[in-house]
Amino acid sequence: MRGHERTSHNELSGTVHGAAVQAGTVYGGIHVVAEAGGTAGQTPWQLPPSVHIVDRADELAALERHRARAVREERPALTAVSGLGGVGKTALALRWLHTLRPHCPGGQLYADLGAQSPGGPALPEEVLGRFLRALGVAAQQVPAALAERTALYRSLTAGRRLVVLLDDAATAAQVRPLLPGGTSVTAVTSRNRMPGLTVDGCFPLHLESLAPEAAVELLADTLADGRVAEQPEAARTLVELCAGLPLAVRVAGARLAARPERHITTMVSALAEERDRLAALAIDGDHDVRAALDLSYRALPPAAARLYRRLGLHPAAEFGGAVAAAVLAAAAEPVDLLETLHDASLLFDAGQGRHRFHDLVRLHAAAKARQDESSEERAQAVRRVADHYLASATRAEEIIDPAHRTMARDYGPGPVVTADVGPDAETALDWLERELPRLMAVIRLSRSAGFPSVGWQLADALWPLFLRRKFYDDWRAAHDEGLAAAVELGDVAAQCRMLTSGGVGQLGCGNHDRALAMFERAGQLFLRHGDRLGQARTLNYRGLALQRSGRSQEAAELFRRATVELPACGDERAGALARLNLADVARTTGRHEEALREAGAARTALLAAGDVYNAARASILVGHAQLAADRLDEADELLSAALTTLRGMTANYETARALAGLAEVAERRGDTRAAQDRYHEALDLYASVGRSRSADAESARDRLGRLAGDGTGT
Repeated sequence: MRGHERTSHNELSGTVHGAAVQAGTVYGGIHVVAEAGGTAGQTPWQLPPSVHIVDRADELAALERHRARAVREERPALTAVSGLGGVGKTALALRWLHTLRPHCPGGQLYADLGAQSPGGPALPEEVLGRFLRALGVAAQQVPAALAERTALYRSLTAGRRLVVLLDDAATAAQVRPLLPGGTSVTAVTSRNRMPGLTVDGCFPLHLESLAPEAAVELLADTLADGRVAEQPEAARTLVELCAGLPLAVRVAGARLAARPERHITTMVSALAEERDRLAALAIDGDHDVRAALDLSYRALPPAAARLYRRLGLHPAAEFGGAVAAAVLAAAAEPVDLLETLHDASLLFDAGQGRHRFHDLVRLHAAAKARQDESSEERAQAVRRVADHYLASATRAEEIIDPAHRTMARDYGPGPVVTADVGPDAETALDWLERELPRLMAVIRLSRSAGFPSVGWQLADALWPLFLRRKFYDDWRAAHDEGLAAAVELGDVAAQCRMLTSGGVGQLGCGNHDRALAMFERAGQLFLRHGDRLGQARTLNYRGLALQRSGRSQEAAELFRRATVELPACGDERAGALARLNLADVARTTGRHEEALREAGAARTALLAAGDVYNAARASILVGHAQLAADRLDEADELLSAALTTLRGMTANYETARALAGLAEVAERRGDTRAAQDRYHEALDLYASVGRSRSADAESARDRLGRLAGDGTGT
């Protein structure tokens, strides 16, 4: 201290997640996590259902001993289950982890790390993004860097006891950032042993094929008839030819189950012809599985075999029934053919009418497509799959945001199969969210597959989902790929759409400078090609970027230009949006009469254009301006009407603004209970979209705190 008395003061810098701790001067990114439940208030239960397993009692006991030892030593329990594909690693892990729910009330996290995925293993930062959102972190608050995501993840899990299943891992390096904090239980499955995790205290468990007696039991369970008891020697020979691999036993049993009149010796004779390949299994490969699958494939009716191999071209393991129609160029879902594949254990039920390949089976199906389909047939099938997703996403876009649906869609020769995405905006959004991994897979393969237009058009169709549910990682990735596709095509209009829509995503992430650069690049492209309307539209976007950067005066000038230039170019709706943005600048800088005038004019124009969502936004702004003028009845009427409109949409931020305004109306009228209820609901909605620290949310929190009388807002 060099002889001087140090004055302690409370200074908080950096990004703070959770509760704040006053402790002199605090620097850096601080994560404060509550006990047990964590800060997020959300408990995920993501594990897939448990399945029936045979003769794994010793392995389950070993796993439980490891966990008990970790509990005694007050450390996390980490285990890596390795073994050949199809040996039952995931089934064993699920059986064990499901028994731990009473011991791990903090939830369950699950991720398929995709070691066998054609697109390559999942990136740890992508998985962490999903985990953080599952734990209640809003998409906008998920850090960009891997190190920051890892730190936040471990902070959020430090106080919870949960289980994590990291399925089909590629390397220890992929796994390590995904290990939770605290005393949680983590199971990793991989085809490869993972000695690299030993330094992390990992308990390795290598899963071997079933012993003959257990494999015979599994065969009997699969057949579910009396043939195993009637032909015990043939059954034992059959499972030995399958090398005791559960997947091979199941597939062989399924073939027999489909032919109740056949003796087990028939299957033994068929497999015996390929004994050499089966014997190679224990050394270096999966030939026994291929042999069993080859036999199942050859037993399929021609139409089912065609569906099987073409489904192998689908860019993900899970798919809906409409995909099956697309690969066959059929008008309807081929239900009977799908049932045939399920009966042969070549497909598995993924729930909600969806289907899933085992990873080895999918690879086998793709290999059969390369073997038995011409290159032209394969290309056409892949294009129909891409067109299916493009048409379905476009249909969802039309339902959710018809005003945005302006860009062209280019399809192949067809037929184009469109999924049922639901009757309304909410179900269409749910469809887009559920299919997002597959939609992103199509975007990523579009250029290499020879149809780059699908890449940018599919990114364009995802706009309503990105705008409302804030999947920022996918938003950026989709538009980066879409922009590259548009540049490859030399399509200026597509480039500009990818720059503007992608720039909005960057804006939402807080990358204001990057967003501004994208908007300016789009403006230059429009100007260079003589598109005055397109260039005028970028004025709005550039103004938003400047406003978010704190440059309100510059933003207002661009908005004013847009209110003149856009209607002059024939776009009255965009001009009205510019007036709405200008009104927002006026509101935030205390010029309430100007805000009232501009927002009122914007509302009238937007209603005339049929844009009820943005008209509701304008009503909120007018309502707040009326509040500032102490005209409570007018404010109540406008805000209530906006709330009624927005309740039917997935627009939580704007709904929260309407509720906060109505809460203030109730507060001024002396209805404290109604005001508190509305403030609470508004704050919950702000938090749901990651805007709990916005100026609007802070204002609502402060007013609620004053009503509560303790300054906490609770």
